[in-house]
Amino acid sequence: MEEYDIVVDVRTEYIKAQSEPSDNRYVFAYHITITNCGNQSARLETRHWIITNGDEKVQEVKGEGVVGDYPYLAPGESYQYTSGTVMDTVVGSMQGSYRFVADDGTQFDALINPFTLAVPNQIH
Repeated sequence: MEEYDIVVDVRTEYIKAQSEPSDNRYVFAYHITITNCGNQSARLETRHWIITNGDEKVQEVKGEGVVGDYPYLAPGESYQYTSGTVMDTVVGSMQGSYRFVADDGTQFDALINPFTLAVPNQIH
């Protein structure tokens, strides 16, 4: 077992009711589950997102915690939250990382693999 092993699972959702396609406004929610699969407790300190729209325009977002929280995960524990983003194209992607600090003081990054944000029935 890895000493520091955080697994991030993502589920996305298009929010049609908040979107305005005529204004190129597409709202997406992403549901995140963060699981500590290592053997060292750790606290999430910061987040770093790279958001790329369908025109390859990149936006970076860095900040403290997630949704105002700094989850502390013991081995085997999970934390879930939902957040969102607005895009000006029907498809895009996100990826990034969370910076954690383990109980022993070690800082490490948990990578968030790229995931797609897409309006249903828009990509083939």
